[in-house]
Amino acid sequence: MSDELKNKKCKPCEEKTGRLPHEEVEKLSEEIDRWHIIEDKSIEKTFKFADFATALAFVNKVGVIAEAENHHPDIHLTDWNKVMLSLSTQSIGGLSENDFILAAKIDEIGR
Repeated sequence: MSDELKNKKCKPCEEKTGRLPHEEVEKLSEEIDRWHIIEDKSIEKTFKFADFATALAFVNKVGVIAEAENHHPDIHLTDWNKVMLSLSTQSIGGLSENDFILAAKIDEIGR
């Protein structure tokens, strides 16, 4: 994995931007750590932590990054120590480079 994605900034998307083609989704997925592609419309990953407090602290860190990038994941805190994140770009109804940028930044704090 390279550092290229985590060093980029999310850019506003519009409907005319269009979703990423499958080939680009596959290519960008190689740059992030074990996120699952869901029908080329979203990417998801579950993080597991030692306890509830650590999982909750992670959620708050993700929130800070999401606000800074103005790109917000769906966040689910489950089973007291797991956080499932889902990323997609709602304005285009699928995946954009922003989703992979945010995933790379989240991977950095989720290690």
